[in-house]
Amino acid sequence: MKFTVAREALLKPLQLVAGVVERRQTLPVLANVLLVLEQDKLSLTGTDLEVEIVGRLPLDNVSEPGEITVPAKKLVDICRSLSDGATIEFILEDDQKLLVKSGRSRFSLSTLPASDFPATEKSEADFEFACAQFLLKRLIDRTSFAMAQQDVRYYLNGMLWEVEGNQLRCVATDGHRLAMCTRDIDVDIPTKTQAILPRKGVIELSRLLDDSETTVQLTLGSHHIRIEATDYTFTSKLVDGKFPDYERVLPKGGHNIVIGSRQELKEAFARTAILSNEKYRGVRLNFGDGLLTIVANNPEQEEAEEQVVIDYSGDNIEIGFNVSYLQDVANTLNTENIKITLSDANSSALLEEPEASDSVYVVMPMRL
Repeated sequence: MKFTVAREALLKPLQLVAGVVERRQTLPVLANVLLVLEQDKLSLTGTDLEVEIVGRLPLDNVSEPGEITVPAKKLVDICRSLSDGATIEFILEDDQKLLVKSGRSRFSLSTLPASDFPATEKSEADFEFACAQFLLKRLIDRTSFAMAQQDVRYYLNGMLWEVEGNQLRCVATDGHRLAMCTRDIDVDIPTKTQAILPRKGVIELSRLLDDSETTVQLTLGSHHIRIEATDYTFTSKLVDGKFPDYERVLPKGGHNIVIGSRQELKEAFARTAILSNEKYRGVRLNFGDGLLTIVANNPEQEEAEEQVVIDYSGDNIEIGFNVSYLQDVANTLNTENIKITLSDANSSALLEEPEASDSVYVVMPMRL
């Protein structure tokens, strides 16, 4: 195995692939990245047995094809440390050591045979379709913050992907709040199909996707999801569990409509959060005619109060919320205003963009 590659061309796919490699591994080969050289293409593969990423790049001059695994972190650090514009030469010596040379630098890396590297099992595809990268990225960016982190209800530590008709929907919830984003896609799936992508898969996929119009191929099977672009392939196992019925959580029939400036609310939430209880993060929101008063207290008897002018006329409603959840929604939306729909002081709030929103957010109230 012998080839030459420009540092910049190698570094991007290498970093994408190395991101999925775990530092602490039960199998030594899982700390490695698999290099496969065929014809004029180099592919790099990293996996933690749950998520697999394959990066591909074309090469100009290939001397000898071959395949081997080398330590992922060390290879990334070597490539990073070399100067911009450097050319790197790779030579496999006696199937034991990989020689990496660039200018006056040379490194000899230990290897493990490619046959030790776990291959992702190919599962039957239920269906596949093509869509633009930016669309998948938006679905993830709009919802991923609401995923649970280490909940015993393991199915909440991930994101629901649902396809029905010509719509793709992503839903995330940690039991206290819910985020949902729905986009139209160029496909018609008559039966509702659901899959739960694990948290790590969501984070890695978000790193891979960009805001471009280029299309990717999405394949959904009973145990795996695969997303294929020209320069990478992402595969993840799915969480084996049943996601809660999110439609039951969406508040229905709220008649108190509040419209407020997103930037003003965002700043007011940030300031009152300073004096909220560090553990529970609770703030009281008092909605009155044309004015919202936000109050935070903490065990040290300190208090913060903010007033924000809003478009609201109706009964006075006082309701408690975790301020971090409200901040997350205000940071995620990018319109000038936020629309808040409330039923009463004991019901969840529905937050969304005032016009033609593809995303909705539900925040459950707190007792304060």
